[in-house]
Order: sequence, then C-alpha cells, then structure tokens
Amino acid sequence: MIILIIGSKGFVGSHCSKYFNDLNHLVVGCDVTDSDEENYYKIDSIQFDFSGLFKKYKFDVCINAAGSANVGYSYEFPEKDFELNVSLVINLLGAIKTNSPNCKFINFSSAAVYGNPKELPIKEDADLGPLSPYGYHKMLSEKLLLEYHRFFKLHTCSLRVFSAYGPGLKKQLFWDIFQKSKTNNTVRLFGTGSESRDFIYISDLVNAVDCIINKGLFTGETINVASGIETTINEAANMLANSFIPNKEIVFSGDAKEGDPINWRADTTKLVSFGFTPKYKIEQGLLEYYNWLMKLEI
Repeated sequence: MIILIIGSKGFVGSHCSKYFNDLNHLVVGCDVTDSDEENYYKIDSIQFDFSGLFKKYKFDVCINAAGSANVGYSYEFPEKDFELNVSLVINLLGAIKTNSPNCKFINFSSAAVYGNPKELPIKEDADLGPLSPYGYHKMLSEKLLLEYHRFFKLHTCSLRVFSAYGPGLKKQLFWDIFQKSKTNNTVRLFGTGSESRDFIYISDLVNAVDCIINKGLFTGETINVASGIETTINEAANMLANSFIPNKEIVFSGDAKEGDPINWRADTTKLVSFGFTPKYKIEQGLLEYYNWLMKLEI
C-alpha cells in the first residue's frame, strides 16, 4: 500500500510512520518541519494545500495525525485550533475528492467529543457534549468526514482516541509528573485524583489503526480507540512515581482544570470486532515510557 501520514513528525504520526514502514508499505510523510527524509513532503503551516501531493501519488490510505491536541491551547487560541482541527481536515477531504476518491481517509478525533458521559463504558452512539473548543472542533471534523462520505462517497472514518501515551510524548500527565519530580519531592497535580481515564499505549493505538485499515467499513463511522480499562489519575500517577521515581509524594490540588472531563472508559466492542486486542497493560506501558525518559536524560 501507499500510505500518506499527515503530521508524520508528531507523537502519533511518527509511530504510524515507523510501524507501516516496518511492514514494507510505501509511507509518505507530511509535516510543517524541514526534513531530508526520502518520501517526505513539507506543507505550509498557513496555507494547507495538499493538491500537489495527491496529484503526485495515488494513495491507498491517508492518515491525518496532524492538528492541535491541547485543550488549554484551544481556549487561548480558538481560531488557530479551528484551523488545525477543522480547516486542515476539509482541505484534505477536498484534495482526496478531486484527485484520489478511492483513498481511505482516517482522521484522528478524540474522546473529548464526549465531555462528561452519562454512563460508562462510553459507546460510540452516546450523546456528545464537548467541554472545550478543542472537543467541539473535533466533533465538527467528524461531521465533515460523514458529510464527504454521504454526499461524495469518500471512504472515511474518525478515530476517537482516548488517553494515548508512550515514548515521544512530551506533554500530559506522565510527562508532567516526571518533569516536576526533577526539582520537587512533592508533585502537585490538578483535580482530586479520583478522575479516571482509559489509557492506551502508543503501540496498541498504531496496531488499532492497522486493524481498521484492513477491516473498517469507511462509511464515515466513528470508532473508539482505547484499552477499555478505566484507571484513576491517582492510581496512574502513583504507579509511575512508586515504580520509577521513588521518594516523591503525589498531591492533588482539588482544583478542576478547565475543559477536563471527570471519568472515562471506552466501550471498545466495535474496535475488537476488527481484530484488535491490546497487548500493553499500563504497568508495562509505563516501563517503556520511563525507559525512553531515561534516554532523554543521558
């Protein structure tokens, strides 16, 4: 297959690139940074013009791992977040529609579209209630993929990724804990610790993408991508601290962070039906992440 990965220099995109390269697919990377890599295309960060790229190659699959994935940023710069998570998507859809209508298009959405769900586990048909501009913009991108399937017969699907983590991720909970632990014996975090997430290790996420490429319907559908296991923030934080950075105390401020949901656990029935089985428990995933952090310190 010829696979285009938008955002190939980012956390998820770089792992997708390596995975599909290792399977001997022709992978074309695309991002806003310079690179001397073979089969890499630099895109302008202001003008999202993908037409030349889709004229040059006949892609079998396009994976959009670009955009912003920062809730706080979306409050500070909602217009830019819209550009990165909505405008970029419609430009990609337009390029596919004009130049490569048989290309399968996978867009990374987010569990943020759910907000605070009424019940757990969260099924794909649950009511949506995003708590931030970021979540709202991801919801709009999903509607675009459904629109372009219904009216233009494009092969699209949206992946509602829950809390992905692993080597290469330099933000969010585990990164924050590690960075704060360098200078303080007490690591202070938002919330009460009773909040929960459905963590998925990056290798499992990329394997899920492969399963979806091979068995997904591509009818504009949404698919939860998660482990299906609920872990409290307190459990996850102390798991990292106790195992790898001992003599550090985790303290919760009790203050809610704007845009953050309370409890998440995904219903992964649809994903499992495509042959997906998570291989990494959080203990193993955190070990892999910690080993990567240690390499950064050398």
